[in-house]
Amino acid sequence: MIRKANERGHANHGWLDSYHTFSFADYYDRQWMGYRSLRVINDDLVLPGQGFGQHPHRDMEIITYVLSGALEHKDSLGNGRIIHPGEFQYMAAGAGVIHSEFNPAKDEAVHFLQIWVMPDHKNAKPAYAEKSATALANGQWQLITSKTGRADSLAINQDADLWLAKLAMQQTVTHHLKAERHAWLHVAEGEVTLNGQALGTGDAAAVAGPAVLNLMGTKAAQVLLFDLN
Repeated sequence: MIRKANERGHANHGWLDSYHTFSFADYYDRQWMGYRSLRVINDDLVLPGQGFGQHPHRDMEIITYVLSGALEHKDSLGNGRIIHPGEFQYMAAGAGVIHSEFNPAKDEAVHFLQIWVMPDHKNAKPAYAEKSATALANGQWQLITSKTGRADSLAINQDADLWLAKLAMQQTVTHHLKAERHAWLHVAEGEVTLNGQALGTGDAAAVAGPAVLNLMGTKAAQVLLFDLN
């Protein structure tokens, strides 16, 4: 199943230009309410000096990946940090947390993906963590999140492995999807083929296991792969 970038929901608020892979805010499509425990992938561009003021969340695993620019995070847990390209931010909203996200730059927009994963239980203890993928070499997978925190990944409240790969042109990576597992592949940047199927920036594909996922960069690319229960 392919989800093309130009089929996503779109909202342009002037200061925020956002594409919604799944139903979100004023965009509603009952065929696209999420995939397994994956609920939101928003592709956001925020203008300089703009952002999301303080607002609450609860019972959601929130993952942010910055593609370009800088994003300043502050929350009611006392965390304050500027996230840069190639860095992931994780927040377990759990029993409740308040946070804000702003673009601190004066002359550069920030481009990032905001991802929501539904937790496997409610009222978890709120938590915050970060992980850098800036040192990831092309043509390799890096595990970003997992239920157990294995391989130095971020431990989250769901059996959801999030992998990142960066591909140069003609580079390949393979992922073996086990039986009873489900994959959602999102092309964050660039162009790839997935088992021969061409996918561009913002495109996505869903695959049920068992399956072998063969990816090749047809242009320089970054891809996120969610391996879900």
